[in-house]
Amino acid sequence: MKQIHAIEREQFEKLFRQEAIDCLEDRLVVLDAFLLNEDHITPEDLEAYLKMQGYSFSSEFIVETLELMCRFGFAQKNHFQNGVQHYEHKHLGQHHDHMVCTKCGNVVEFESHQLEELQRRIARDYNFYMLQHRMEIYGICARCQTERAQKMPLVLAKPGEKLVIKDLIGGNASRVRLMSMGLRVGDKVEILNNFGKGQVVVVADDQRYVLGRGLAQKIIVEVANGEK
Repeated sequence: MKQIHAIEREQFEKLFRQEAIDCLEDRLVVLDAFLLNEDHITPEDLEAYLKMQGYSFSSEFIVETLELMCRFGFAQKNHFQNGVQHYEHKHLGQHHDHMVCTKCGNVVEFESHQLEELQRRIARDYNFYMLQHRMEIYGICARCQTERAQKMPLVLAKPGEKLVIKDLIGGNASRVRLMSMGLRVGDKVEILNNFGKGQVVVVADDQRYVLGRGLAQKIIVEVANGEK
């Protein structure tokens, strides 16, 4: 990996000199810090790291340099569903996909030669010339699964989770209200939308239900069997 980084640094300097990009030496400092980090990094994380090393580049300069790296093929910008902008290395001839934890935001890279071949085969079957592709799998990482309580209010569930309604708190009024909508204790539901504010949308038996956050807070659920 060090050899790859050395080659990329050399190419970076050559291209930036060729294109007469300003502040080259400072941009090389940002590049070196970026190459030292193999994780998906945010501009804020990179700025904090550089400050620890004694550099005081502005946020605008760091973002501008990262964007130049993307422009010349040294980095790739990702906008995952967690809403945070990340940058990662773009090593020539290498490809990987991502798993994103919707609870903590952790991003895990993975490679699968079988998956790559399957995607190429599917493209050929449809007479489609594939130029590029990416896969993002959203779920809950092992650490968050361990930390997550067995039972929880529905309002804490994440989109895509398949759950079973186990109990209702808040008395008969909540139970009657839920039953009037067509949902009961024991029903299996899948979360369609729940982004931290507004209503929670679930599906059960091919029917969509829109729940206010107050009611969703009173519905106690647990992960459905076979979905962990």
